[in-house]
Formats: sequence, C-alpha cells, structure tokens
Amino acid sequence: MDTKAAKTKRPLIGMTLSELEGVVKEGGMPRFVAKQIAQWLYEKKVTSFDEMANISKKNKQWLEEYYVIGREEPVSNLKSEDGTVKYLFNVGDGKKIESVYIPDKDRATLCVSSQVGCRMNCYFCMTGKQGFKGNLTAAQIINQILSIPPKAPKGFEPMTELTNVVFMGMGEPLDNLSELLKVLEIMTVPWGLAWSPKRITVSTVGKMTELKELLDRTQVHIAISVHSADPLQRGSMMPVQKAYPIQGVMKLLSGYDFSHQRRLSLEYIMWRNVNDDLAHANMLISLIGKIDCRVNLIRFHAIPGVELVSSNEEKMIIFRNYLNSKGIIATIRASRGEDIMAACGMLAGKGEKK
Repeated sequence: MDTKAAKTKRPLIGMTLSELEGVVKEGGMPRFVAKQIAQWLYEKKVTSFDEMANISKKNKQWLEEYYVIGREEPVSNLKSEDGTVKYLFNVGDGKKIESVYIPDKDRATLCVSSQVGCRMNCYFCMTGKQGFKGNLTAAQIINQILSIPPKAPKGFEPMTELTNVVFMGMGEPLDNLSELLKVLEIMTVPWGLAWSPKRITVSTVGKMTELKELLDRTQVHIAISVHSADPLQRGSMMPVQKAYPIQGVMKLLSGYDFSHQRRLSLEYIMWRNVNDDLAHANMLISLIGKIDCRVNLIRFHAIPGVELVSSNEEKMIIFRNYLNSKGIIATIRASRGEDIMAACGMLAGKGEKK
C-alpha cells in the first residue's frame, strides 16, 4: 500500500516558492514548474488543477493524487447596513472563523483571522471569551484573502478588489508567527500576490520576541493594542500586560524608524469613565514620548457579560483634540459592521446575527 496516498492531501495554497520547489522535485518535475504553480495559485487564483494550462497532464494528475489546491469558499455571509460584509469559513473539526470585508470609497479592506479563538483573553474582546481553539495554517489564512471578494451574492453590490489587508480578526497574529510570516512572504513577493507591504497591517497586543522578529523580517505596518497607558489598569483587562508590559513594548518600538513608509498605530478603545479623561491622555502622551506614531481612538462595542460602556462622542473628540494639540496625530475610527457583530472585538466564529 502507498502510505503517502493514504495520508490527507496537503493544500498547495499557503506554500512558499521553496516549499513548492520541494513538491515538484518530489513529483519528478523541473524546478521551474514551481513558479508556474505559484502563478496559478496566487496571481490567477485558480480553484482546480484543470485550470493550470501550462502544466502537463501527467504532472497535474500526480499533483491531484497527492495534493489539493486548498481553496475553500466562505460558507455564509452577513451584510451590514453600512456595506460591511462578514464571512464565515469552515476550518475543519467543526471549527469556524470569520473575516470582515470593509468597502470604503476607493478602498476595500479585509480584516483577516489568524487563529480559532485567542489565548490573550482580553476582558473586552468577544474572541477572547471563546478561549483558544487552535492556530490557522498558512493555507487557511491566505484562503481568506484569495476567496474574498467572491462573486457578489444575490442582492449585493458588485465586490471590489482588495486594496488593504489588516490582521485584526480572530486571534493574536504573533501567537502564530511562523504561519503569519509565510503568508506575508506570499503576499509581498513577485511570485506571490506582489503587494506592497504598505497595504498590510499586523495588529498585536505586543508579544515582544515575536514583534521584534516581525519588525526585522518585514516592512508591514504595525498596530499595537494599547487601550490604557496605566500599567495596572491595562493589566486588569489584558493579562498579556504581565508578560509583556506596554512600556517595554514601546521601548522596543523606539528602536525602529516609523517616520517614512512604515507606519505605527496605537489602538485605543475608549470606555466611559475608565480611560477617557485627560489624565489618561497625558499618560498616553508620556508613553509615546518621541516615537513617531498615530493613535486610533475606537468606540467600544458592547458584548455579553462585559460591564463596560463606550465613551461618548464629546469626550472622544476632546481626547482626540488634546492629543493633536500635543503634536500626536489622533483620529476617531469609524465604527463598521456593529449590527452584524463584525466590529472591533466582536468576532466569535459563529457568523450569525445576534
């Protein structure tokens, strides 16, 4: 019995060029075939081996015997009143993840998930309430990007090609660094999607060892989940503060240049009478120091079991204007998809309206 044939077929999407070269070598094909396969997977976005016109029939048969393309369409979707669309993907073993498509004038952003659930257990995050169910593979991460936007569902406006990807969906991206780095390579190299790193943002709570590796190996934008510059307050809501204090994270970031093409953003959810006064603004200013960054002020979106309330518009404007007056670029992020549980901190891998 051929033991290899008995094994589960591996997906080709999510493989780097060197990995594809290993595949074609195994199949007795010339090395250049790997680049041809990469083009079909990432540029042409094929969903079957039959579409690979310049691959011989013999080689396609061998590939089909041992591998699958790996593309999986979303199993369902919900459309918000504001045009945001939340997609649900099956990732095996009964597990599901969500991605959020956000069209906005000349931009179309996809918010991508990197894990099923999350280990970070932030008090205010719906994903964290699910616990950690597993890391996504590079294939499952890149599949979200390749499969959205799909053909427009009935009653939807025509989908727009993606202009930006943010790793801000379910999970902590740096808790799945090896698979994330593979996806970022595929997205930015000429044989892959050939995107500029300026179109990609990775969000993190600040896992410092992994953050340094990400900074050293890529040029993608970075977003840090701060939410409070008070160490005790942050620690009470974000357990990661104990292992990776935000002051240490900012010290690490101070060694990198964010004054040119690479951008650093600080994410700051605002809660009424918790972190929305000028005393907290001054702590944030002190935390930032001379680091070149911008601050995204975010409304809190209520989730079950969490007794926090969003700061009101007036206090958010005062907070923003105060930061601006001190030379820090701060903006209030528009809330998108709240009515379909697709806004910041609301993803739970269920795909249904609550």
